[in-house]
Amino acid sequence: MSLLQLSPAQCVRALSVNSLCTHCSDSCPTGAITLSGRLPSINQSLCVGCAGCISVCPSEALSLDDFSATEFFFSFASEEGNLVSCQKNLPCIAALSTEHLIALAALKKGLVLDIGHCSGCEIGEKTLLSVQERVESANYLLEAIDSSESIVCNEVSYFSDASAEVKDRRDFFKTFHLKEIGKVRGNFEKEIQSTTDEFIEAMIDSSHTKELRTKKITDRRKLFFTALKRLEKPSVYHVVEGDKIGFTSQKIMDEAKCTACEMCYRVCPTAALTSDIRNSKIDFDPFLCVKCHLCHDVCESDAITLSTSYNLKDWFEPKVQNLVTFSVRRCDECDALFSSVTGERICRRCRLEDEEARELWGIV
Repeated sequence: MSLLQLSPAQCVRALSVNSLCTHCSDSCPTGAITLSGRLPSINQSLCVGCAGCISVCPSEALSLDDFSATEFFFSFASEEGNLVSCQKNLPCIAALSTEHLIALAALKKGLVLDIGHCSGCEIGEKTLLSVQERVESANYLLEAIDSSESIVCNEVSYFSDASAEVKDRRDFFKTFHLKEIGKVRGNFEKEIQSTTDEFIEAMIDSSHTKELRTKKITDRRKLFFTALKRLEKPSVYHVVEGDKIGFTSQKIMDEAKCTACEMCYRVCPTAALTSDIRNSKIDFDPFLCVKCHLCHDVCESDAITLSTSYNLKDWFEPKVQNLVTFSVRRCDECDALFSSVTGERICRRCRLEDEEARELWGIV
């Protein structure tokens, strides 16, 4: 039995109370994940270990204790053949993200997904829909970068010829020697957790402060970048529809609306949005964006929006883009440097303190 685990500080919902991310709960075919609180709650007894939620989590906050998409990637890339099957090498074909599919198809000269078991699977109907959407997107993007490789879904219905090992009751007792006690105890506790029929919500506390501030590039993005470096650059860099890419984006900043509050780049989990030491600008690296939508969720003035298009040149020649530049000056009140958007002479903090003081004094 697999155990689904959440790293609270990696979840984008932990980075802001305004986050609207629901990818994990939306993708779960058994309802094992709910969002009744700030962070996801997991019912281990309902989880079937398909890893579908892991493949859609933008920050890779979710994981299974017995499956790693990164380990699978390297193992599969080194083996012969290009068949991916839930009966051969991973828990469910929904465990692979669009980035994984593109990268593996490029490295393996094509990819075959075995959907022959989906019709007889209790979660097959829902997971197959998500897989087909990812395959469609992956093939669209492969064609856009002039790749001849493609991903196909076939009803292979793969079964292993290896016979199952038969064990008797004595095998259980043979495991109880000193070197195995720790492992047996771990497996026992795992079984207890997996049969707990209640939703357990993850919690954020002071021990997560350092991790919350850490900017991290996802493993799947690293694998994707590695695979792209092995491909020839397309003869023409195409501009594709933005909604055809579910794992990254290009952004537009409305300078007239931006208040220089600094929230968007402070909460960005991958440092796709950054500034300088003077907070005089907002830069954006499309290749680092995981499309978690957190920057949009925290922007009170709705100054930042998604572009309707995406230039694939950023995959092969990544370049940081400047979204907006501010005039930096010293506050007349506290002498601290701040970004003056419309010629303000005092910083945001002093302005708020002044407003609060006027309210206390009853001055309108």
